[in-house]
Amino acid sequence: MDSAPACDSVRDSGVYLPRTVRTAAKILVVGHFGVGKTTFVGSLSEIRPLRTEETMTQAGAHLDDLAGTAGKTTTTVAMDFGRITINEGLVLYLFGAPGQQRFTRLWLDMTRGALGAVVLADTRRLEQSFDVMGLLEEHDLPYAVAVNHFDDAPSYPEEEIREALDLLPATPLVTCDARDRRSAGRALITLVDHLLHTRTTHREPV
Repeated sequence: MDSAPACDSVRDSGVYLPRTVRTAAKILVVGHFGVGKTTFVGSLSEIRPLRTEETMTQAGAHLDDLAGTAGKTTTTVAMDFGRITINEGLVLYLFGAPGQQRFTRLWLDMTRGALGAVVLADTRRLEQSFDVMGLLEEHDLPYAVAVNHFDDAPSYPEEEIREALDLLPATPLVTCDARDRRSAGRALITLVDHLLHTRTTHREPV
């Protein structure tokens, strides 16, 4: 599965959901605070995404780690939701979870029924990805890591990032620009391929 997400025709035609769709799957988009989850979902969604962003206030400054988020004025307080048609028979529902630790219980509830997750990471704050990946592993939810591009973020070889995040050899690692739909789409397709491979590998013999 190496083609770009097939959502152009859906977006242009205004069709709510193609009649050919036979499979729908729930995918989480997770990561630490300010890593680009809302942007990622918004770039991919073929429908107007649901967003629950609120203006950040001084009252929350002592609760959230704002390091590396200069210029950020809003934050997700519930979830982002979008939809993307991968091919004529498969639709993915994207659930973007808030990144602050105080919302952990909320996004753990969102893992119910999910097939997998895209973990967005930032090379300026890689250590903040450990809690997110740890929670996914506790709930046995497969994931792919997508390093989101920020203009002022340092670039490292893939093997260094993989080592820094202590990723298993089978865990996909890609780079993406959450602002670009095709780039974000390639990251999502990487996860879908991983899920298909994992399902095939662990399928019990009949």
